[in-house]
Formats: sequence, C-alpha cells, structure tokens
Amino acid sequence: MWFFRRMLRVPWTARKTNEEVLKETESTRSLMSRIRRRQAKFVGHIMRRERLENLVTTGRMEGKKSRGRQREKMLDGITSWMGTKRVTDALSESWDRESWKDMIANAKGQGT
Repeated sequence: MWFFRRMLRVPWTARKTNEEVLKETESTRSLMSRIRRRQAKFVGHIMRRERLENLVTTGRMEGKKSRGRQREKMLDGITSWMGTKRVTDALSESWDRESWKDMIANAKGQGT
C-alpha cells in the first residue's frame, strides 16, 4: 500500500484511507490470491515427487483419525480455488508442469 501512496505523492498528514488510495490507482488487494497461487505451486512441486511429503499431503497415512472436526486439507482448499471438481483431477494435472501452470494462471479464485 505504501508504494501507491508514494506514487501518488500522498503526504502522511492527508486523511486518506487505504481504500481511497486503491480507488485512485484502480487496483485491488491481491494478498489471498497471491497466497493461493504460491500454495498451488508448492502442491504441484510436492505431488510430482514420490516421497513422504506426497503421502502426508494426500492423506494416505495409516492409523486412526483424531476425534472432533477434521481439519481442512490443503488439497481441498486448492481444488475449490482452482475450480476443479475432484482432488484426483488436480493431482493428475500436477504431473504435467505446463498444464499445472496454466491451471494456476487461469484459476477462478473461488473459495477462501
């Protein structure tokens, strides 16, 4: 936000909110989409490797589930953000880097 204020030369004494500065620059806040995009890149990196991280991320570990409400899995959040119906579709796409990059670039931004 500070760089927009600097570009517009807004002094610190001016009583302008961040929302007003964003309207002047015709831009939006993009923190959540940036976080989701980086998470998706990381998941694609992990899914292409057949190691322990892959097993933990996909949830194929043996043992009992803990009591109470289950935590939201990282893959569920990413598939809802990317707009795919199933986790398996996203996992199969992760093996092809170019299609995974296209999928991330064209994500719909759904979900939180």
